[in-house]
Amino acid sequence: MSKYQYVIDRAEQLCRQNGTRFTVKRKRVLMSLLKSEKALSAYELIDLYTVEFGESMPAMSIYRILDFLEQEQFVHKLNLANKYVACSHITCDHAHDVPQFVICGSCQKVKEIRIKKITLDQLTKNISQAGFQLVSPQLEMNCICEACLAIRSEN
Repeated sequence: MSKYQYVIDRAEQLCRQNGTRFTVKRKRVLMSLLKSEKALSAYELIDLYTVEFGESMPAMSIYRILDFLEQEQFVHKLNLANKYVACSHITCDHAHDVPQFVICGSCQKVKEIRIKKITLDQLTKNISQAGFQLVSPQLEMNCICEACLAIRSEN
């Protein structure tokens, strides 16, 4: 069993527990995101789906599928890039921190990382002291990955 199939099987099990349906198309979209090591837009997913599965998918359908996957906490929407990435914790059985993401500005590779709750609490306090209210604690940080940094160093 591939590492991706294990995640799909776990997602299907979670859907059964939640009383939701994990359709073939939903599985395929999640599988596409799992195989991709970068965040993908809805339209990139449509193109990938067409190539991988030989059938087209309307934009409205892909957005409905992405909404479902996000509600089930199988994917995260990266608001700054308007792209989606598979959650790296689908197979875990324990509670997780608020998702934080580092995104390579060069190749668009994304990694989900953890930050300590105390750090997030301090950030929330600082935001409040500045006269703002935090709408979403999800952080998306623009970075450069090691591979792209090495390529830059060579040039």
